[in-house]
Amino acid sequence: MDFFADHPLSPLALTWALAALAQALAWAWQRAHRNAGIVDVVWAFGVGGAAVLVAALGDGAVLPRVALALLGGAWGLRLGLHLLRRVRGEGEDGRYAQLRERWDGDQRKWFLFFQAQALLIVLFAVPLLAVARNPVTAWTPWLVAGIVVFIACVAGEAVADAQLARFRADPANKGRTCRSGLWRFSRHPNYFFEWLHWFAYVLLAIGSPWHWLAWTGPGVMYVFLRYLSGVPFTEAQALRTRGEDYRAYMRDTPMFFP
Repeated sequence: MDFFADHPLSPLALTWALAALAQALAWAWQRAHRNAGIVDVVWAFGVGGAAVLVAALGDGAVLPRVALALLGGAWGLRLGLHLLRRVRGEGEDGRYAQLRERWDGDQRKWFLFFQAQALLIVLFAVPLLAVARNPVTAWTPWLVAGIVVFIACVAGEAVADAQLARFRADPANKGRTCRSGLWRFSRHPNYFFEWLHWFAYVLLAIGSPWHWLAWTGPGVMYVFLRYLSGVPFTEAQALRTRGEDYRAYMRDTPMFFP
């Protein structure tokens, strides 16, 4: 029996079960430590883990599945470790502190919030199914291009994260906005490269019978980053904490696309 062919959505069901458990444990940790930033850590590790799981259960050729597991797993590991260092080294992110105040510490709302993030792990595992079903057995220009795009975008995101971390580590920069490095060209270069990296899976899925599904990755990620959980929350917090300095930055620097 071909597991993936007979049960094509089972990897998503298994991903959801594991993600729900992981986010329940993260909620309990948040309740004890009053730091909801752990939800982002588990989300990053969860999507990376989903890439490995979907690749392992896929019915496509070995080459694209191995590429998916290595690249998706590496992406989740890098981002998860970066976010974990922030959670362990800093207080609660201002966005979540604002929610905590608004919800008056209601843990029922926090639990639902963490479980919603578990569902988002499943949502972002969907485009990975297309790669896991790719029957292409040999190296193609599309496969090479996907790997190149992945490396370039993850490197760009890592550089942006490192530049911001160095800026924030200097006490003299408290209340100021980072305008150095990649942050001169975009107010959110980390989000830009995060969005762009999802096109790597579109390229890896070329030849798959489910190739169309891979396009949901960059599409859904753009909507979330631009309109829902990324830019709006981050900029609202920046305006609360940096005021006119950030308003000047908004006037001089493109929001998303460099």
